[in-house]
Amino acid sequence: MPIRIDNELPAKQRLEIENIFVMSNMRADTQDIRPLKILILNLMPTKLETETQLLRLLSNSPLQVDVEFLQVATHEAKNVSKSHMEKFYETYDDVKDRKYDGMIITGAPVEQMEFEEVDYWNELCKIMEWSKTNVYSTFHICWGAQAGLYYHYGIKKYPTKKKIFGIFPHKSLDETHPLMRGLDDIYYVPHSRHTEIKTQDIAQVKDLQILSYSEMAGIHIVADMECRKFFVTGHSEYDRDTLAREYFRDKEKGLDIDIPYNYFPNDDVNATPQMEWKGTANILFNNWLNYFVYQKTPYDLNTL
Repeated sequence: MPIRIDNELPAKQRLEIENIFVMSNMRADTQDIRPLKILILNLMPTKLETETQLLRLLSNSPLQVDVEFLQVATHEAKNVSKSHMEKFYETYDDVKDRKYDGMIITGAPVEQMEFEEVDYWNELCKIMEWSKTNVYSTFHICWGAQAGLYYHYGIKKYPTKKKIFGIFPHKSLDETHPLMRGLDDIYYVPHSRHTEIKTQDIAQVKDLQILSYSEMAGIHIVADMECRKFFVTGHSEYDRDTLAREYFRDKEKGLDIDIPYNYFPNDDVNATPQMEWKGTANILFNNWLNYFVYQKTPYDLNTL
């Protein structure tokens, strides 16, 4: 079914080229359907790419999805025009009186800073607190997952000896959990981070469950027992060339960066990477939307 987005959003043209069903607001308004209302807090510097990646996955859903984008007012985006942010993004003050079926909080390239050192940390805390009463289910990604675990449960992140960078194998620790339904016994997900969360810290919180794990990349998915908060350390939404662009960017900066693990064929940086995580990404996002947003959220969001 379609995603409903602003007709002038740049991602719309790209998605239509991929034959993804995108519905304009004008057409959606004529349908007698209560769409799922999804809010995306986009903290990534690559705003346009992240918009397209997430919208592509949200399009594979059982119902019409009405997507809105949120920005933090206390931080100015540097890699996208001010006009784009003003036209397509709202702030907390704009949405604070609304209710949403689901929310996605993306990652951000600030993981090597202490949480409290991030310039928009206080605002993010306010948004995460608000989400407890105004959003039915929240899907946190990478640093967004670490930030959520720290804010809601006091779980710390720890620096790794080397950057966890590449496409890593994972196993489900609870194959009966609805979020994990349909995944292969071994499934692959991109990671790109310098920090990690530890199993022993999660185990001390009775309200949390580790759903999947990688021997090489560590914890992948954590859920609360009500399944209203999911914390995902990997980037299954990444495009085929996202890790390549990150690798060449860091090389140009003169940073000590290894070739991404299990990414370039034969570690040949001139070769086209095989995309081994597309199916996983679609399953995870579709399961979240279906089992924990569509099937559980109240029809009248005002009753949240």
